[in-house]
Amino acid sequence: MEVMKNLESSSDSIIFLNDVQWNNKPLKIVVAPHKVPDFLEILGTNEIVYELLETNLQTRLDASLDDVAKPNPLERAISYDWTQYYELDYTYRWLQQLAVNYPGVVTLIEGGKSYQGRSILGVKISKTKSEKPGIFIEAGIHAREWIAGATATYIINQLLTSTDEGVKQIAENYNWYIFPHVNPDGFVYTHTTDRLWRKTRTPYGSCFGSDPNRNWGFEWNVVGSSNIPCSDTYAGPSAFSEIETRSLSEYIKSLEGKISLYISFHSYSQYLLYPYGHTATLPSNHEDFKRVYDVSVAAISKRYGTVYTGGNIYDAIYPASGGSIDWAYENVGTKLVFCYELRPSDNQPWIGFELPASQILPTGEETLDSITAMVNEVEKLGYFKN
Repeated sequence: MEVMKNLESSSDSIIFLNDVQWNNKPLKIVVAPHKVPDFLEILGTNEIVYELLETNLQTRLDASLDDVAKPNPLERAISYDWTQYYELDYTYRWLQQLAVNYPGVVTLIEGGKSYQGRSILGVKISKTKSEKPGIFIEAGIHAREWIAGATATYIINQLLTSTDEGVKQIAENYNWYIFPHVNPDGFVYTHTTDRLWRKTRTPYGSCFGSDPNRNWGFEWNVVGSSNIPCSDTYAGPSAFSEIETRSLSEYIKSLEGKISLYISFHSYSQYLLYPYGHTATLPSNHEDFKRVYDVSVAAISKRYGTVYTGGNIYDAIYPASGGSIDWAYENVGTKLVFCYELRPSDNQPWIGFELPASQILPTGEETLDSITAMVNEVEKLGYFKN
């Protein structure tokens, strides 16, 4: 494990697709062609067993860009569906169009700014004028996790258009705050330059970016993060060093007392997770977390048989401090917070992050099934208060 950790931090020619945290768990690693001889020598010297999954990953990544829709600046109205992925500007135009199409129901909200000056744009959905409990969803904090943002936009659309009674009920009874892309610079970079980019784009010497889900100001840089700027898990020079996390946290803080349920979308591995990431100690209301977790993972499997596992972050996947859901749990009075690691599972044929566009719709459908069940269970437990 120490050999792998050193590799992860020492070269931008080797990309780890999952974190190096536990022994006896497989790692998926992308190796640049010029690095292959050295990489194989390191594996051989240290008696590390490997399996070759793909000889030319770039061809698959290039093919995945065929699933991306680009905005036509001449189009006044845009079409938007869940058969393809979208560039940032296209999704932002769609959000703006929703505010026009649903006046008084959809309000554009800005959760903050990025290093390169982009807005962290989202929507508030409120179908009645009365004050209601709030549900907050953020997605795309890791840039390469395209299915996260696509799922967030699917849920926005369903909250506005679904005729399903269960979805209509949760749409009408709560205020929804949804941000599909909270790392916009990184997301744009995955379209223009590096499909597997994870971090922000803040320059740090000869390296770029901090891991924005290791940068929040609760138990920052305690475990599961790196002090090396070139590492994919670089925690940044300080908590909230990234304008993305700092400005978004300030927006969330402005909603203190109004958010009863906080949800974060990531990919991949099919986990449902809750605090904490820095310690195996469970939150004081862990029995309620477990009850909501059980209902939610049962619901996500009903439509397509998709199996989710999970639990507290530290034990279910790996130690990781400085994440958004732990911060929200501790800082804004939100006592139920969850992270979905969406499709695919580790045993699927895809490398992980380049989930085909044909998977967007089923992922969105089953995730909404799960969230509907989650919201209803949270209501039964009495956490929703105006």
